[in-house]
Amino acid sequence: MRIVEILEASGHRNIVAENKATFEITKETHLSKKGDCIVGIRASKGACELSEEFKRLAKRENARITVIFQVGKNREVAIGRGSSQLTFKHPTDLVARRSTYTCGRTLMIKTDKAAADLSRHIIEKLKNENQKMKIILIVDI
Repeated sequence: MRIVEILEASGHRNIVAENKATFEITKETHLSKKGDCIVGIRASKGACELSEEFKRLAKRENARITVIFQVGKNREVAIGRGSSQLTFKHPTDLVARRSTYTCGRTLMIKTDKAAADLSRHIIEKLKNENQKMKIILIVDI
């Protein structure tokens, strides 16, 4: 079974994407350089707004979660796992983690990429505040 969610987010001049443990997409409209895991702001959804079907499947231990970032003609893919510990309670944030830590912001655990691993070409494009990014979330079981 497969469920797909499509989100949009925007770039920001302070995107640095240097975090080695996580990446984050947020609905927030401001970003300081301290937010080194954030790769997109003004997201169209936070964790609590994902569909019930997506959340239900992602909470299965055997779930595979794929995040596809589409920036113009450039594409980046990150793959992680679901967990029964995911709650999807946060109103503004979605965080992918290399670790198995979960909280209300966590989208997936055991991701194969953190912010620092993402294409520098895409990150450079996302430093433009007018740059739009399409984000495709896929959960498979």
